[in-house]
Amino acid sequence: MNAPTNLTWRTVSERPRIVLAVTMLMALAVPVGAQPTAAELIAPCETSIERGLAYLRRTQLADGGFGGQRMGNNPAVVALAGMAFLAGGSTPERGPYGDACQRCVDYLIDHTEPSGLVSVQGAGSHGPMYGHGFATLFMAEAYGMSPRPELRDKLASAVRLIVNAQNDEGGWRYQPQPVDADLSVTICQIMALRAARNAGVYVPPATVERCLDYVRRCQNPDGGFNYQPGPRASSLYPRSAAGVVALYSAGVYDGDEIVRGLDYLERQAGGGDANRSVHYYYGQYYAAQAMWQVGGERWLRWYPATRDELVARQKNDGSWDDNNGAHYATAMACIVLQTPNEAVPIFQR
Repeated sequence: MNAPTNLTWRTVSERPRIVLAVTMLMALAVPVGAQPTAAELIAPCETSIERGLAYLRRTQLADGGFGGQRMGNNPAVVALAGMAFLAGGSTPERGPYGDACQRCVDYLIDHTEPSGLVSVQGAGSHGPMYGHGFATLFMAEAYGMSPRPELRDKLASAVRLIVNAQNDEGGWRYQPQPVDADLSVTICQIMALRAARNAGVYVPPATVERCLDYVRRCQNPDGGFNYQPGPRASSLYPRSAAGVVALYSAGVYDGDEIVRGLDYLERQAGGGDANRSVHYYYGQYYAAQAMWQVGGERWLRWYPATRDELVARQKNDGSWDDNNGAHYATAMACIVLQTPNEAVPIFQR
């Protein structure tokens, strides 16, 4: 039976909340006195986080991009780096990485076309809507923390483009036209819309409702999610993690589809790294959000194991790496490791 849809969306703060010293009362099966604080969870990776953020700032160019290393100038990579800075408590022009965060904002503003599309020629990706979704998400979070008229105008135009590009099925795909859809691009757009709405930008409820219907039709009886609706085998860990977060972003926080999705993720994680190696950082980024939102024993099992795995993967220069480049992987890893901070509204419970 489907969980009720909260199309008004749950209200979250428009300002970052640093909770490094606040006890997380999450697992009902664990005594209250045994609950680890955010600071205790993060302590084993504090040095790794600092090295990762320092790498991003050190290698950022004056215009806010990250150069020609694979996808270094892609809007998604710049936006994710900005999200990593926000997750550490910095905001545009404030905090230890405020300057780098502001350069990310300026880069995305400078590459927002009159149509509202955030795109960079030659930056490499399957299509511009991936980058556009991540860019809109970051611009919304940055605007909520540091309001600026020019940023709001660009954000509003980026949101209008997403709304207009939704196809009849309720999803989105690579190009900014309402033609076809897949779950991977769709999750980028619904998270962006959720963040924009939290920042005070209007999002039509019907857009959210159609998206929710599309995501639900991508889920299989085993709890996993397909790339597109239809009788296919469930995609493994990364896209199924994205499917659970898409439900959260559309206003569904509990119910059968959430439980089945989380159970599927835990089965896949328990099956070994082979189930998570393809699009590894993408999968961990969404799994972190899925497990953090549900909290409890699932989160307390998932986070320490993932934290230690990420620390072991870090390179000597402070970066992480994968096929999409070091800046992408480093930003993703830093976001995941800093999840307990709750500094970014879209990641808050």
